[in-house]
Amino acid sequence: MQNLLPEPPATLLPAHAEADAALAAAEQAASEEAYAEVAARFPTHSAAWAALGSRALAAGQAVTAYAYARTGYHRGLDQLRRNGWKGHGPVPWSHQPNRGFLRCLYVLSRAAGEIGEADEAARCAQFLRDCDPAAGDALASN
Repeated sequence: MQNLLPEPPATLLPAHAEADAALAAAEQAASEEAYAEVAARFPTHSAAWAALGSRALAAGQAVTAYAYARTGYHRGLDQLRRNGWKGHGPVPWSHQPNRGFLRCLYVLSRAAGEIGEADEAARCAQFLRDCDPAAGDALASN
């Protein structure tokens, strides 16, 4: 059966050159403090929260990863809504500024699973796939 309703347009978050440059510098420093400074300076930049969450998850700190990822996820939802997203529709991985939000969603799913929140882990994993299956594939292969 074919869906006759049109798909909503893809949501493309705007680039934030200053935050991206600060995040690149934090990646060079490779310290939690450097990433935390970026998140504090640019709290709406989901990529900084995703980086903090990923580092915490890699260090076995699931609760900390969950907190970072949830913060970035909510800040990302706010940005998506401000840019026309109505609660569904594509959020393409191919658009670089969307990746911070999508990474937060991925880290949130993994951290939720590690702290025993299986339902939330599954919801977040499905939401990631609904946004863009390529995001789930790219992040799972890392």
